[in-house]
Amino acid sequence: MSLPDEIVSKMRGAGLSDAAVASFTYSYGLLKEGGDGTIAEDSISPATGLPTYADVKGKGGKDAGEKKALLDQTVVLKLNGGLGTGMGLDKAKSLLTLRGEDTFLDFIAQQVAHARQATGGDLRFVLMNSFSTSDDTRAFLEKKYPDVSKGDWELYQNKVPKIDAATLLPATYAEDPECEWCPPGHGDVYPSLLGTGMLDRLLQGGFKYMFVSNSDNLGATLDEDILGFFASSDSPFMMEVCERTPADKKGGHLARRKSDGLLILRESAQCAKADEGSFQDVSLHRYFNTNNLWVRLDALKAAMESNGGALHLPVIKNSKTVNPRDGNSTKVFQLETAMGAAIEVFNGAGALVVPRTRFAPVKTCNDLMLLRSDAYEVTSDRRMVLSGGKTSGANVDLDSKHYKMVDGLEAHFGTTAPSMKDCTALTVKGSVKIGPGCTFKGAVSVVNDTGATKTLKDGVYENCTTSDFV
Repeated sequence: MSLPDEIVSKMRGAGLSDAAVASFTYSYGLLKEGGDGTIAEDSISPATGLPTYADVKGKGGKDAGEKKALLDQTVVLKLNGGLGTGMGLDKAKSLLTLRGEDTFLDFIAQQVAHARQATGGDLRFVLMNSFSTSDDTRAFLEKKYPDVSKGDWELYQNKVPKIDAATLLPATYAEDPECEWCPPGHGDVYPSLLGTGMLDRLLQGGFKYMFVSNSDNLGATLDEDILGFFASSDSPFMMEVCERTPADKKGGHLARRKSDGLLILRESAQCAKADEGSFQDVSLHRYFNTNNLWVRLDALKAAMESNGGALHLPVIKNSKTVNPRDGNSTKVFQLETAMGAAIEVFNGAGALVVPRTRFAPVKTCNDLMLLRSDAYEVTSDRRMVLSGGKTSGANVDLDSKHYKMVDGLEAHFGTTAPSMKDCTALTVKGSVKIGPGCTFKGAVSVVNDTGATKTLKDGVYENCTTSDFV
């Protein structure tokens, strides 16, 4: 399958690399074949028999020299292309403050610095930015952490054209040509590495292993035991997965394809309506992808070269309008790929079940409020982990009319949060200001149905529904 000339011309005109074009060519071919990326329940079986974190303890190396040698061959890559628009932000989400004045990027830079100091190695750090996040994050890191951001540390995310749903040609929107483009999903990390030449530079520099994770997941630090296990396994690719809970039922899961026995990733967008029951059955499909991935760089280069510069990742087809704010504008397809889907590309790829401490992402203001509270504590290596060794935090449900956006959250809570280390569930209905003098234990509901903003009295609230306002 080749791309129509109109698409090639548009991508070349935007300065996109051969690898970016090759990757999009494969995704477009799947679209033309009529595929919507659906993975049927009867074509897969649950993933079972996976190794666990307990199995890899002590695999980080026999002595300090061996550990340093592994770290000197490893690059840590953080995905940092998101603006956090769903939370009302117009800047990189990683510049959002979490504790005091410290942002996600502060924590990430401190994690890298800690790993270097602890091992004596010069751990390589790369940040994958988009055109929307590059300037702000570059200025931040170069000012505060020049040692972390030295050298060849920035990778740029590509963009791909939106496809007119009627013609399957590039969509046009004269009023705002930027609307004609969309992000390609985090599966773009692979063509970006190849297309910018960074993959070759890393290999030439003696780097062999890459750990990739999202910048909004502060639980995802470089773990020496996992690195040692991955290196000794000689596997080309490994995904960290966690046990699914009912709160994770709508997220993607790991499975094994019946036709060839390979591990695959099934996202919600790839599940047919008729299979939703099985998809959401967390006792059947037990594991979800944390997006913490380990990749052998030489295996990645070989796999891409064998496919003309692209990994053959399944496509996720999203139906949208060319202007997302105008439902009457041209209907388009946005073609995306997920980086975790690469698990099906590599023979011998595996998965490791890790504790929830390695998964602390912020996707909503509910997550942000919990992470700012004492439900999480900061470890010596600057990870954010659940307090008291807990495996899951409180289920937080803040009224979306008032708390969906960060400015609304901070108007009601400030940049701190009440005590929630002993809280299992918190529901807030209506406009309520809650200060750090409040402590929630067990399941608590705070209800304000007056229509006016109220302030909750300081105190301890345990397993109750309250309207105890000042």
